[in-house]
Amino acid sequence: MEVSRFPVVELEELPDDLRDRVGAIAEKSGFVPNIFRALGHRPAELRAFLDYHDALMEREGGLTKAERELVVVATSGANHCTYCVVAHGAILRIRAKDPELADRVSSNPWQVELDRRGRAIVELSLALAQNSHLFGEQQLAAAREAGLTEDEIWDIGAIAALFAMSNRLAHFTALQPNPEFFDMGRHKR
Repeated sequence: MEVSRFPVVELEELPDDLRDRVGAIAEKSGFVPNIFRALGHRPAELRAFLDYHDALMEREGGLTKAERELVVVATSGANHCTYCVVAHGAILRIRAKDPELADRVSSNPWQVELDRRGRAIVELSLALAQNSHLFGEQQLAAAREAGLTEDEIWDIGAIAALFAMSNRLAHFTALQPNPEFFDMGRHKR
């Protein structure tokens, strides 16, 4: 099976700075995620993607790392993005220490049992992913009422927006998830 309908590159073909950056991810996970191989044929775009991703997903404060992944999985599920659901579902399973949460959120986010905060995060993510043209004060008020801070609300909006773009890139390229993602976080080690 092809990874993408467009060219992909291998780690050793990336410019030095990207090889170091993606190499660190590959060392930690044991493989090079296909998104980096697909975006790597246009290095400036991969750099921009990684910079924005890291600014949102790795920053201090705001949402927890598991909550950030919850936004990604809810958004990607709503956008029917198999690559992002599989890849970030694996990360959510690990960060939330829950082998079922990602599957439940991506397939039926309205029925998954979540605490009030988690429910507010998913609802705000879905409002942005599904009907962003209708988004407004009502959704913000519900998030605030659930106890989310302005900074956390911004995190949700920015992450949902980034992954809306990422989901569309994955659809555009017919990007396939790495097989390694499917088992990650499902079994206790």
